Amino acid sequence: MSLQEILSKASNSELTFCVGIDPTANTLSAWGLDDTAQGAKKFALTMLEAAKDTVLLVKPQVAYFERFGAEGYSVLTDVIKEARQMGLLVLADAKRGDIGSTIDAYAEAWLGQNAPMQVDAITVTPYLGFGSLTPLFDRAHDAGAYVFVVTRSSNPEGTSLQEHGTPKVWQSILENIADWEESRGNRTIGAVVGATVPSDLKYALDRLPEAYFLAPGIGQQGATLEDVFNLTTDRKRIIVSSSRAIAAHGPDVSRIRAAILQR
Repeated sequence: MSLQEILSKASNSELTFCVGIDPTANTLSAWGLDDTAQGAKKFALTMLEAAKDTVLLVKPQVAYFERFGAEGYSVLTDVIKEARQMGLLVLADAKRGDIGSTIDAYAEAWLGQNAPMQVDAITVTPYLGFGSLTPLFDRAHDAGAYVFVVTRSSNPEGTSLQEHGTPKVWQSILENIADWEESRGNRTIGAVVGATVPSDLKYALDRLPEAYFLAPGIGQQGATLEDVFNLTTDRKRIIVSSSRAIAAHGPDVSRIRAAILQR
């Protein structure tokens, strides 16, 4: 089943928890691993073992694999395949954004049965124009994949652009999502809205009542689970992730799994 179908069957009383897979140099060092693609692979597979049967969803941060070049992408491909074989949904935090045939080529890499790095969901950025993402949306719709559009991000540097205008740019993007989804069955596009701006996340939840939201910013950026827990009664629609805070309990799998369960 697709991410949208699986999450729709989850309990609405709890937030959807996602385990981030971020093989940073500091984390690999703390685990006693080399800062190499193979070190990243060992880290990622350990995180998958801990996530298996404890969460529905994992989120590899593509940049932390890409920094190792071709070998990093080979490792990422293996990690994605392993995760999906374990029955985990995979959300690639890739934030792709381009136009025309280029964005379609990105979609070809990540979405659908023939994609070399097939995932269940991907993050994209719409700031070359929402319409520029149409080829990727179409591929996602046909493949049963899900797309999280960066709408109101958790980083303060994004505020001046996203809050510009009347209506605000980020609110216009929500309207674009609503229009596309209403014409396609409300099963393909959600949004990234930071937990650091809970009032804006509440607005988005109300505007897109059937969509799912990735809500970054909990932990190091200062937001808490309490900030978002009561924004909706259908809490499963809010996906919150933890990566480095969970990884800090490694490299022992049982300790990582215990940290996930105690989140």
